[in-house]
Order: sequence, then C-alpha cells, then structure tokens
Amino acid sequence: MKAICSFCLIVLFMLGWARSADAGELSEHLTNFPQWEKLTSVQPASGDLAYPEWMAGTWKVTSTLVDLAAPLAPDIVTPGFESNRQQLNLPVSFIVRFIKQKPSATVGLKFIPQINNFLPILVADRAFNSLNLAKAYLGEQAVLSVKVDPESPNRQITLLRGERQLVSIVTARATESISEHKYITAEVFQQLFKGGSRPYLNSVESITAYHKLPTNNPTIEADQVTAVYLSPQDPDYFQAGSRPVALYRYRLEFFSVELSPHPEE
Repeated sequence: MKAICSFCLIVLFMLGWARSADAGELSEHLTNFPQWEKLTSVQPASGDLAYPEWMAGTWKVTSTLVDLAAPLAPDIVTPGFESNRQQLNLPVSFIVRFIKQKPSATVGLKFIPQINNFLPILVADRAFNSLNLAKAYLGEQAVLSVKVDPESPNRQITLLRGERQLVSIVTARATESISEHKYITAEVFQQLFKGGSRPYLNSVESITAYHKLPTNNPTIEADQVTAVYLSPQDPDYFQAGSRPVALYRYRLEFFSVELSPHPEE
C-alpha cells in the first residue's frame, strides 16, 4: 500500500488538457512551497493538452524527490508519508514520449500557432508513459497494464497484480505561459485505489514548471510540486479544510533518446 501511495503521486505530466491560469498564480504557488492552499484558477478538464514542439520525441526522464512536508503533522499524516522520506535524493528513471495527434476540443499554449489551424499537435502518449512510470516505481512484475478511456484522455486505469487497480481521473487544469521555452501546468485529479482491505481515495494537485535548456544534457528540466488533500469521505476532512496534508517536491530531467519525434498517429 505504501508503494502504491508513492506511485500515486507521480502520475503528473502524463495526462491531458489545461486552460490559461490567472497571470502569475502558478508561479507564485511554486514559490510559496510549502505554504499552500488549494488553487482557485483551474478549470474543468476536457480534451488534450498541446505541448510545445521542443518536447517532441522520446525521453529518458530522471525524477528525484528533493523535499517533502506534512503541514498538519502530527495530527494528520497520510499513509506512506514517513516511508517516502527514504526516497529523498534517490533518482528514479523511466522512458516517456510525446507524439503528434489531430486536435479535438484542445486548448493549448499561446505560442503554438498551429492549434488554431487544426493541424496535428504534440501530446503525451499517456498509456505508454504511465506504464513505464508505474513499472519504475512499483517493479516490472507488479504492473499488468495501463488503459486510457477511449472517450476521455482524462481517465485512466492502472491494473496491478493481485486484482488491484488505481483509477486516476483528472478533474481540472490550468497553464501559465512564461516564454517560448518556459511553461507551467497545474493538474487536479482524483485517485482511487481498489483491491486492498478497503478502497483508498484522495485528491491530488500537481504543478510542474518546464524549462527548455540551452544544453542537451539534460535538454529539459522541470520543478514539480505535488499536494495531497483529503477526500470528503475522510474523517479528518473538515479539520484539514483547504490545506494539503502532504507536499512533495521533485526535480525532473529530460534526456533525449531519439533525434526525431514519434510518427504522427
């Protein structure tokens, strides 16, 4: 269960759509770590997120937990939080890719002009990325498959051995365009783990700031903060209010393993 909780925190940049946030709110949110309240500028999730062209292709991503906090401890601490301290400064690597796809109900970044012309756009290969991510954190034998809802890129199911599954549903997002080489995404999603003694549900908010570097080693870096909030079903829900019960900060590094983007789908 603790391993599942750790993995739940990392299903971040693999999923869909976002609308522009109020100027500076996402940047300010990152700066204020670990003093967080729930985001106010996110909008209901629909369609798919268009990534900038400099993220095209296949990447080896190295994710490192660099900080964590439990703002409401010792009164409220989430499952697995203390064990996650052992992951501090330990890099985890996995392969992801971003592919061309025909847009549908897509709102992308302002500096990607082809979106308005309904030309193919760059999106995350969600099933491929999430499967590799799950195997990196849970082990090759623990993960059976990842399925993305064909009717919505905002819902996916990770099937695990032992008739267990993790259901992730993205409910809201926002983006903040900084420049042609910097942008920030915010995602809010519900996570339901089935297969244990009882289902475990929580709400997760994640902000990721991507930056294209002038070097190739790595080519892209990202600062990512994930906040865990209690679900209304939790007995401590009203005590926690709008405050997160756990915060995790990651450094992501993207190393190219392919010279050209994945073929259009």
